[in-house]
Amino acid sequence: MQQVRIEIGGDRLWGRLDGDRVITDDGREFAAADVGWLAPVAPSKIIAVHLTYRSRLLEYAVARMPAQPSYFIKPPSTLNGHLRAVRRPAGTRFLNYEGELAVVVGKRMHGVAQRDVLDHVYGFAPANDVGLHDFRHADRGAMLRVKGQDGFLPIGPAVVTTDQWRPDDGYTLRTRLNGELVQEADADDLIWDYRYQLADLCRLITLEPGDVILTGTPAHSRPMEPGDVVEVEISGMPALRNHVEEWDVDLSGPGEQPEVSANTLHVALAIAEDEAERIAAEGRQS
Repeated sequence: MQQVRIEIGGDRLWGRLDGDRVITDDGREFAAADVGWLAPVAPSKIIAVHLTYRSRLLEYAVARMPAQPSYFIKPPSTLNGHLRAVRRPAGTRFLNYEGELAVVVGKRMHGVAQRDVLDHVYGFAPANDVGLHDFRHADRGAMLRVKGQDGFLPIGPAVVTTDQWRPDDGYTLRTRLNGELVQEADADDLIWDYRYQLADLCRLITLEPGDVILTGTPAHSRPMEPGDVVEVEISGMPALRNHVEEWDVDLSGPGEQPEVSANTLHVALAIAEDEAERIAAEGRQS
């Protein structure tokens, strides 16, 4: 099944995608082209991984490969739907796309062995783990300002259930910006796959049905501009598509402010750390 959640005529409805039609749980049927798409998940929590693709670690030229994955949490208010706008706050520059495979938990997980993880998964979906790296200096590993803003997690258009699709059979993840291929990786690029990540997490954190785990992004995450269209495609699933808009929200006030730090340049543009430090220092002096 391809689970969806739609908005039409003021109603918000769960249903399934069947070709170019959406059939809702209450039996109504709509053309897919006529509906508004909502995130097809309702998690109690969203957990994302920092670095888990070899290509991205090589791109950053890390001195030492991490021994284990590390994680951060995105609030449910980051959820966004297919064909909806991703908003870049006014006065910021480094709003990056990150195409990812999302895992949706189906059964409560605590202390589940790696070999049994798939039995506890409901399904999978394409996702875009959007990050605003103008706040990279402020968040460090927590990522709340960078990754936690409203609408910073488009996901969908559908969650494909495990009876129809599973990553164990192999897949390719592709991200396109304005039609140009900008990210591409297969499962062999992953250091730790979804089974490892979920088994690791549920040793310490109980994962509830509906929870979403974002399994990481490959190399070549780069900034988006207002007017851009970004698509995340995973072979065998409907593709996720969004457009970028300027957002006139006022980010001034208490707390950290956007800044073009060395860490911003290193992460958002994959500039070597010493070169990023030099560019940032020149910017501070000018």
